[in-house]
Formats: sequence, C-alpha cells, structure tokens
Amino acid sequence: MPPEKAMDFKGSLGRLLRLLRPQQAQLIGVLVLGTLSVALTVIGPKILARATDLIFAGVIGKNLPAGATKEAVVAGLRAQGNTTLADIFQRADIVPGQGIDFTAVGQVLLLVLALYVVASFFGLIQARLTTSLVQSAVYSLRREVEEKLARLPLRYFDRQPRGEVLSRVTNDIDNLAQSLQQTLAQIVTSVLTVIGVLVMMFLISPLLAIIALLTVPASVFIAAKIGKRAQPQFIKQWATTGKLNAHIEEMYTGHSLVKVFGRREEAEAMFREQNDTLYNASFRAQFISGTIQPAMMFIGNLNYVLVAVIGALRVASGSLTLGDVQAFIQYSRQFSQPVTQIASMANLLQSGVASAERVFALLDAKEQEPEPERPERPAVVHGKVEFHDVSFRYLEDTPLIEDLSLTVEPGQTVAIVGPTGAGKTTLVNLLMRFYEIDNGRITLDGVDIAKMDREDLRDKTGMVLQDAWLFGGTIEENIAYGADDVTHDEVVEAATATYVDRFVRTLPDGYDTVIDDEGGTVSAGEKQLITVARAFLAKPAILILDEATSSVDTRTEVLIQRAMNSLRQGRTSFVIAHRLSTIRDADVILVMESGRIVEQGDHETLLHAGGAYSRLYAAQFAEAMAETD
Repeated sequence: MPPEKAMDFKGSLGRLLRLLRPQQAQLIGVLVLGTLSVALTVIGPKILARATDLIFAGVIGKNLPAGATKEAVVAGLRAQGNTTLADIFQRADIVPGQGIDFTAVGQVLLLVLALYVVASFFGLIQARLTTSLVQSAVYSLRREVEEKLARLPLRYFDRQPRGEVLSRVTNDIDNLAQSLQQTLAQIVTSVLTVIGVLVMMFLISPLLAIIALLTVPASVFIAAKIGKRAQPQFIKQWATTGKLNAHIEEMYTGHSLVKVFGRREEAEAMFREQNDTLYNASFRAQFISGTIQPAMMFIGNLNYVLVAVIGALRVASGSLTLGDVQAFIQYSRQFSQPVTQIASMANLLQSGVASAERVFALLDAKEQEPEPERPERPAVVHGKVEFHDVSFRYLEDTPLIEDLSLTVEPGQTVAIVGPTGAGKTTLVNLLMRFYEIDNGRITLDGVDIAKMDREDLRDKTGMVLQDAWLFGGTIEENIAYGADDVTHDEVVEAATATYVDRFVRTLPDGYDTVIDDEGGTVSAGEKQLITVARAFLAKPAILILDEATSSVDTRTEVLIQRAMNSLRQGRTSFVIAHRLSTIRDADVILVMESGRIVEQGDHETLLHAGGAYSRLYAAQFAEAMAETD
C-alpha cells in the first residue's frame, strides 16, 4: 500500500505532464486557442471603457452651455476654486451643449459583443481539443497499464489484493482523467488571463496595478499552506479506497463462505471501519482544500476595495478617466477570479496527482525477466523435460526447492504427490516460467527454457488447474479458448472425448449456452470438465494436471481418467494429485517433501519400499475405510 504521507508532488506532476507529449500538436492548439480567446476577452473591458467615457461626457456636456469650449469651462471652474471638478472635466472628452453620442456608444458595444462572441468560439474549440487531448492521454495510459499487467510476474499479484490492483486500474485512472479534464484547460486559461490582465492593468495605471499585486503573495502563501495540509489526506483517501475495494471484492467472491461460517457481522464491521476511514479522509481532504476558495475570495474583495478607493482618488485628481477606473475594476475582478480558480483547482489537481502516483507505482513495479533477444526453440518438440540442480524460493530467507534434479522422458506421465506446501505446484509453475528459478536450469528437449520465448513455451503446454476458470461467454467459446481457428465439429469432438457433450446436450441452448465468469449455470464438476475439454482441444506437447479431478464425483472422475489416458498418449504429462488412486498408472511418481524429491518410482515399487509414499497411501486408505465405517 502507498504511504500515507506527502508524496513527491512535483515529480509526479512532471511525470503526469509528460504523458501529454504524444499529443503535442493538440496541446499547442489548446495554448494558441486559449491565448486568442483570453486576448480578445482581456481587450473587451478597455474598449468598453470608451463607452463609459462617451456616456459620462455626454451627460456632463448636455448640461453645459452650447457654443462654449471645454477649455473655457475648465478655466471657469478653476477660477471658482473647484479644482477637482476642473481636473475631471479636463480629462474627459466633453463637448459643451452636446449630449450622449449613441451612435458611437452603439459601435463600441457592437465591437465588444463581436470580440466576446469570437472569444467564446475559440474557447469552445479549445474545450473540444482539451477533451480529445486528455482522453487520448488517458487512453494511452490505460493501454500502458494493461500491457504492464501482462509483464508483471505472479509475485506481484501474490502480494497485492485483487481489489487494490483493480482500484488502481479503474478508480485511480478515472479520477486522473476527471482531474485533467477539469483542470488542464482552466489552468491554461487562468494563467493566460492573469498575464493578459496584468499587462492591461499596468497600461492603465502602474500604481493601481502594483496595489492589486500586493495581494498575490498573500494568496500564494495561503493556498500553499492549505494545500500542504490537504495533500496527505488525498493520499490517505485513495489508499483507503484501494483497501475498501479489496475488502468488498474478497467478501463478494467469498459471499457463501462468509455466511456459512457466520462472519457476516465481522465483515460488516470491517467494512464500516474502512468506510469510516475513507469518509474521514475524504471529508478532511475536501474540507481543507475547499477553504482555499473562500480565502481567495476574501483577499479578492480586499483588493477590490483598495482599487475602488484609490481609483476614485485618481479620477478626482484627473489622472484617470471614469472609464479607465471602471475598466481597471473589471480587470481587478478578472485578475482575482483566475487566481481564485487556480487555488480552488488545487484540490482536484492534488487528488489527480495522488491517483497518478498510485498508477505510476504500478507502472514502476518490477517486471518479469525480459524475453531473450534471440529466443531459441527445439527443432522438434518431443517433450523431454530436465531439471538441473534447480533452486527456488518465494521469500529470500525461506528456502523451498533446493538443488532439485529430474529427468522426464518424452511421453512419460509423471505424478507429483506430497503434503501441502511441499512444492508440487511450484514445480510446474517453474516449468511454465510463471516464476523464474534462482539457480540451475530447466530444459525442454535440450533447450534451456530461460532462452525460449514464454509464449512459445506455453503454446506447447496445456494446463488443467484445481480452480476451474471460465469467462463470460458460450460453452463453445470457453472450450475453444485454448486453440486458434477451430471448427464447431472439432469442439464437439473434444467435448465428446472428455464427456462434456453428454451434459451440454441436456441444456436448452446446447453449446450456445451462455455462462458467466463464475460458471453459475453449471456445476463445479461440469466446469472442470469444460476446462479438460479446453486442454484436449489445444493438443499440447506437455500436459499439466493440477488436481484436475478434485471437484468431480467418483463416476465423473473415472470418465475423466479415461479421457486423460487418451489425452496423455504420446505427451509428457505432469499430474499433481492428492488422491493417490488417480495416479496408480503413472510411469513415474515423485514424492516431494519440503521442496525435495524424497522418493521416485512407480506405484508398486514405492508401495513395497515402505517409505513416504507408502505412508501417504496407507493414510488415505485408512481414511477411506473410516469414512466407509
């Protein structure tokens, strides 16, 4: 699980932005359109100030005597000692006796309307480009995550709850997409607006611009302080989301067992505990980050008051026109609004970066050993398998298999028995390269499997596991899963050979019967039969049966054994079994204990040897007799 402390925000944000590199053309388009839209929007108040000045001049000029000049009126006011009014008239474009020039005012308003319409059009195109840009980036990220999952070793999934992995692949990527969608264009627009507004404010009045800028350090300081407190809560929020999803997934898949063993209340208590933790973390994260916007609005209002008061004094002194002050107040609002927006987007950005880091942690996980540059392959696959001094351990300080050597001739059936945890399944997992060995080597027909392409190796191998896996689809699709370009007749042939056909014929839709990923419409034994048919149809050179008959009844087991005997003809087979009665006909029986082969031979030889196999067989025979009694 990720740590619940402040993460590398800058590093993760930089890496997140690098995801947008492939969409560089669209990003440039967003910037250009944003610049044009903001430029037109920023020019608007300055042009609108001209309309205010025209109206002000018309109202004043109408009340002055016609025929007089502005200079005469101003001189008269100064002679009367009314210096303030004289300064205002001096600055204004007054024509004594002339009222409001509505034609000129209308032209100004139409020009401003056209600017805003064009700016909105550019903004609309920018929003569309932003959506395409973000979705393309997230699409690539999803594909990268999917490819990464295929390259991760089983060790990774052994140590990660499935719900946690699913949360990173779904919830975190969705949250990242939403955060980028809502912040990218807005941040671009807000930053450009701040720059454009600053330029216009300095052009109108450097003094007022400096006063407006005095509030920026306070805004940055407050936003940084609040954001620093909110960030750990966002980390905790998404980490807890992963834990909660893992718990829900486990309780759902084991729903029947939870009820059978009376653990419903315990499961509900754990859910409530994690749900409460998630609620508290989410509440704190949203509340703390949510205080940024009110704080920014308060500072913005202070800025507004300062600009209004000092602007009025500048008008009274004749340094500015009324239209200039009106435009500056608009710019002041436009300046504080994007600053407030940037601050208010901090919670979205922090949440998105927190999710991004969890996804990056998945992408940075150690992968399985890379495929060889020049993979080797046997000229002809006969199925001879050799283990040469193989050592393996799941944990560095816990040995499992040490210096194991074994030779399996082509076409032999090798049964592997032993107590739980002896390393039986591990042995075949190493053969399939699900795990990489620590020392030694494994060869297939003389070729080291570490030098073979994994796909090529596994293409020659068929597996039937203890836990039958089916996917949502028809029975025919499930049987044909392990083979390419097979016909319906071939599917039926494989199903008939493995006794699947007999129960499929009883279903209303036959081979077109749709089953879900849990196989709810068929029994456990029937699920296992379908997986056996899948392996039969694939016709592999090496066959691995891991407790393949553990979920079927005795009669079905006999039928499967007959099918297996036919399937194993001419193929090297590894059979892992607890019921020793199912492997009596094996060519070689390996008895494993603590990762070592302690006995090796056929059934009769091992039984008469009186060793570990004999004790296992006697124990099962005694258990069977006890059940009969």
